[in-house]
Amino acid sequence: MTMDAPGLSSRGLLTCLLPPLLLFCSWSGAKGQDLEVLQPPGPLSVSAGEILTLTCTVGGTGPPGGVKWHKGSDRKQSIYSERGQYPSRVARVVPGSETDFSIRISNIRPEDAGTFYCVKYRAGSQETELKSGVGTEVSVIATPSQPSIEGPTSRVLSGTSATFNCTSDGFSPRAIKVTWLKDNTRIMSPEPTVLPEGDSISYQVLSTAQVPLTRDDVKSQLICQIEHETLGSPLREFFKLRDILRVPPRVKLEANPANPVPLNESVTFSCSAEGFYPEDTTLALTLNSSLSETGTTEPMSQNGDGTFTLRSSLKLNATEERNQSAFTCLVTQNSQPVATETSVLNIRVLTEGSESVSMEPDEKKIYIISAVVCALLVVLVVTIIYFIHARHNKDKEPTSVRLHESEKASGGANQEPDPNNVTYADLNFEKAPKKSPQQVVEISQQSEYASIQTVPPAPNDENVTYADLDMVHLSKAPKRPAPQPEETSSEYASVQVRGK
Repeated sequence: MTMDAPGLSSRGLLTCLLPPLLLFCSWSGAKGQDLEVLQPPGPLSVSAGEILTLTCTVGGTGPPGGVKWHKGSDRKQSIYSERGQYPSRVARVVPGSETDFSIRISNIRPEDAGTFYCVKYRAGSQETELKSGVGTEVSVIATPSQPSIEGPTSRVLSGTSATFNCTSDGFSPRAIKVTWLKDNTRIMSPEPTVLPEGDSISYQVLSTAQVPLTRDDVKSQLICQIEHETLGSPLREFFKLRDILRVPPRVKLEANPANPVPLNESVTFSCSAEGFYPEDTTLALTLNSSLSETGTTEPMSQNGDGTFTLRSSLKLNATEERNQSAFTCLVTQNSQPVATETSVLNIRVLTEGSESVSMEPDEKKIYIISAVVCALLVVLVVTIIYFIHARHNKDKEPTSVRLHESEKASGGANQEPDPNNVTYADLNFEKAPKKSPQQVVEISQQSEYASIQTVPPAPNDENVTYADLDMVHLSKAPKRPAPQPEETSSEYASVQVRGK
């Protein structure tokens, strides 16, 4: 293959032969001089961080001029020049040689991938390209950089989720795998984004994960794991969740002894903020919001799960003037709103033979209302019973007399009754129904009598008198003549008693 060399007269021809491994180019000038630039075409593959050796030899005779290495066919990026400036990591393999212009590039990088040309120049006021090798194609197998994790810029409350990003770059080929772990538990995440989308000498990966946070994550760590074919083992980056976690305190306010407190006894109010993180938390216990009477705060202690606890206490006597005093616990954490708890001191006052407990105003109102309601209910029940009883009395007969045989004198069953014994009962009524002027009842020797005396009824008098003689013992008198007829205002009742 022959061609005109650019920038030369037509008196010289550039002749290039392509053997299997080297491209042989010779310069045939007017004097028959031949020039050769031998360079292997490649491709060469090298891992990032290793040393790349590019081979170039110049043979034959030709005009004076130097040799340079370029990257890219446009010759814009100079890699090596005998007289010019070049990177310190580039050096000739055989320094000072007139024929071997091979170079060595140490610590190869992904951006070093490309095609390198060994070029012979003609010396002059302005150097011109005389002959070039065919170029050696170099590809770089690059491992991913150590991954980096970015989390929230401010603290995140436990019980919510936080967004984290993991990045790595400078790797080739494109295929890569990213895995998120919370301690040893895998966290599901979307497929990572690899840029650029087209072919490139190196790539960058971005992966995002939503990580749930709990109160127990003070000692937990987040892991971003990178796997690539150039790696012997995965790359891992760790992030301590405590760096962005905020665990709010559990605020408690307690009294010992508990309310109500006996008068003049000692009582201790204790305020505690438990299980919080980070430690930049303050606690104050005040009495009636006064700074003159505050609790004594203990040194902060750390719990086994990595959280912290603060306590403050205030001891005093339960005097009468302290009744209904308010104790307030205030906790401030990490510039968050103040958390408060309040408790009121109730004092129990003892009196002779009884005891009374002081109550809050709302409790007193409840007790008063309950007492009034109970009193009204009692009055209502009594009124109802009274009307029922009155109605019952109104519905009864005007006069009711029941006569039963009274207790008999003690004696045997065969004791003969005394015919001379007569028993009388004289009952007076304020009101009785009208009867016949006279009622005479024949009386035998075995009879007992009851005499009922009535008086004229009072006008418009609805009062009725009842007599129940079930348990009345009728006295017996000696035998006497049968009673004579009484006046018209008297009534008699005869009771026949069967002999026992």
